Amino acid sequence: MNPEKDFSPLAPSVVRALNDKLYEKRKVAALEIEKLVREFVAQNNTAQIKHVIQILSQEFALSQHPHSRKGGLIGLAACSIALGKDSGLYLKELIEPVLTCFNDADSRLRYYACEALYNIVKVARGSVLPHFNVLFDGLSKLAADPDPNVKSGSELLDRLLKDIVTESNKFDLVGFIPLLRERIYSNNQYARQFIISWILVLESVPDINLLDYLPEILDGLFQILGDNSKEIRKMCEVALGEFLKEIKKNPSSVKFAEMANILVIHCQASDDLIQLTAMCWMREFIQLAGRVMLPYSSGILTAVLPCLSYDDRKKSIKEVANVCNQSLMKLVIPEDDETDEGKQSLSLQMEPKQESLSQQEVTSSSCLEASSDSNLSSASVFNVSSTERVPVTLNLDGIVQVLDCHLHDTAIGMMTRIAVLKWLYHLYIKTPRKMFRHTDSLFPILLRTLSDESDEVILKDLEVLAEIASSPAGQTEDQGPCDGSDTRSGQSELHVPVVKASQLSSSGMKGMECSPSTPTMNSYFYKFMINLLKRFSSERKLLETRGAFIIRQLCLLLNAENIFHSMADILLREEDLKFASTMVHTLNTILLTSSELFQLRNQLKDLKTPESRNLFCCLYRSWCHNPVTTVSLCFLTQNYKHAYDLIQKFGDLEVTVDFLTEVDKLVQLIECPIFTYLRLQLLDVKNNPYLIKALYGLLMLLPQSSAFQLLSHRLQCVPNPELLQATDSTKTTLGFKKATATNIDYLELLQHFERVQNKHLEVRHQRAGRGEPPDRRVVL
Repeated sequence: MNPEKDFSPLAPSVVRALNDKLYEKRKVAALEIEKLVREFVAQNNTAQIKHVIQILSQEFALSQHPHSRKGGLIGLAACSIALGKDSGLYLKELIEPVLTCFNDADSRLRYYACEALYNIVKVARGSVLPHFNVLFDGLSKLAADPDPNVKSGSELLDRLLKDIVTESNKFDLVGFIPLLRERIYSNNQYARQFIISWILVLESVPDINLLDYLPEILDGLFQILGDNSKEIRKMCEVALGEFLKEIKKNPSSVKFAEMANILVIHCQASDDLIQLTAMCWMREFIQLAGRVMLPYSSGILTAVLPCLSYDDRKKSIKEVANVCNQSLMKLVIPEDDETDEGKQSLSLQMEPKQESLSQQEVTSSSCLEASSDSNLSSASVFNVSSTERVPVTLNLDGIVQVLDCHLHDTAIGMMTRIAVLKWLYHLYIKTPRKMFRHTDSLFPILLRTLSDESDEVILKDLEVLAEIASSPAGQTEDQGPCDGSDTRSGQSELHVPVVKASQLSSSGMKGMECSPSTPTMNSYFYKFMINLLKRFSSERKLLETRGAFIIRQLCLLLNAENIFHSMADILLREEDLKFASTMVHTLNTILLTSSELFQLRNQLKDLKTPESRNLFCCLYRSWCHNPVTTVSLCFLTQNYKHAYDLIQKFGDLEVTVDFLTEVDKLVQLIECPIFTYLRLQLLDVKNNPYLIKALYGLLMLLPQSSAFQLLSHRLQCVPNPELLQATDSTKTTLGFKKATATNIDYLELLQHFERVQNKHLEVRHQRAGRGEPPDRRVVL
């Protein structure tokens, strides 16, 4: 420093003392400066006061010499003390050089700067609030200072500033938020601790409504929640907990929409504490904001659905996620199926696409925009005390896309797949018209899901498919080609050859309709049946292990008659005869043994109605793919003469081991409760001669085996008709049956049976000629 330079009104001795390396001498100089400034204050000499401050700032505090800088700092503090309540008039000039010294490389100098600023702030009190941002910025840097003395000094200053903010009602929160939003993304532990401590203080001040600006800092808070320090995590938990309490108290003033995407991202965090906390917030948001959250459904589902398959190690997250999922599902209502554009004009904007942003992308931005409408506030769309529904737009396309993605992901857990299917079912119930726009794209994956290893998943999948097949919303005027094929993806359908009209009798024409008779089925039903059989055809293991289970469940969910009618109709035109035979055997086993088919069996037993006779003819034509099942169908429908005629034709068939095995199984089946009525009819020998002949025919087909012995013993129990003549004076119902079933052309049916079996024989011979293994019928 130039000793010849004029520093008046500072005396030369004061100048020398300020530049001295000894603290004591600088302290004496500061006292002299304090005395001098007091005189200027008494004289109201503002010019001289400013001049003194300028000298101390420019020539000392900002000097290149470290001792001069120390002298300038203590001198500025002395000025502030001397100014007293008037220091507020000179705060900018007093504070700026001190803050500059916060960046000094010398830790001792940073400490003195902290000490000087403490004295300045202590004197000015509330007057420093207009300069709060620069003070906060400087303190946030000192909070991470490596020197413990500097850090200790900054903590004292920090507490003082917090006291001032707490007791004042002039704090500029609007001006402070941008700085807070910027600083909250610091990765330094001490800086984070500093930030959280200030948020807790601001939350505690009644006159400061930090909740209004929560969307600006919420993402940063969740970032801090993942800090390695337990203490910082705990502080952040407390801060978030306080915010959540405030949200529950005043939901009508909360900007739910602006924070929805922030929660979506942190609900997918790898850190358990962050994920659990975000999920708890999401649960409260859905329950408090209700339909305001609907536009964010696809993002919420993306975050929530995977959590439903967590194991017990993340049980808490799983439980909260489940509540979120259930609560969100309840928000979808039938009104969401409406397409009134005028009604939607007041709704929230289209769901934003930021849901897939990574956590790093969130860090680099101040916050996520939750809506394209920047002027939207929760107050305009949500009122906690109002009973009126908030008009919002349900982004069904986004939701379906997420659900479809999860179904395609083979790595997801069982509970997630079940939840996805529950969502699809719920959407088809609540918004059927809109959902049927997505049916063609969802259909393939729903069919593939039938191969899932979980029975529960298959059950839910069948519920969705059954709803698609039976919903009135799925009925279209143009049902397309009769075979239900989709020209866009030929590989997804069965190959159905064209059947000439001459091959079908009038009694079988009804089976050729695209949608069988009942009004509960829509245009998707027949397509479903075709694709289901295609699935069984291409995936024989599915047919063997789950085929019966799937069909039985469908008979509970849909009309059993329609299912059997349509499948029989499709199988009638199936080119793969081996599969047709296997499938007919499966359907026949279900028909004869499943409790779900009790009513259908009763309907077929008597053939009293035109519908039952039509069904019998339809089933018969397809059952002809398997001779033994055809006979069992005749037994079920009490067409004993026709059964006998069929068995007579068996002599012309190629008798294989598999054929005899099926006859064996039929004999076993005759001994089951389902054929109790048939066994009782053996008592009426006179009126049931063809029943006895048919059973003897089966007996003659069998080799000497256990089944032969079983049927032989049964026939030995048939009474002598001569012993019954005296007591049997009543007529049986056979005559009535014949009267009601006379419009069935049994001769034509027998001819059809011969044609189908000839085709089977021709195919088997062709395969044998190619050297392929002999056809062995699959017995289920």
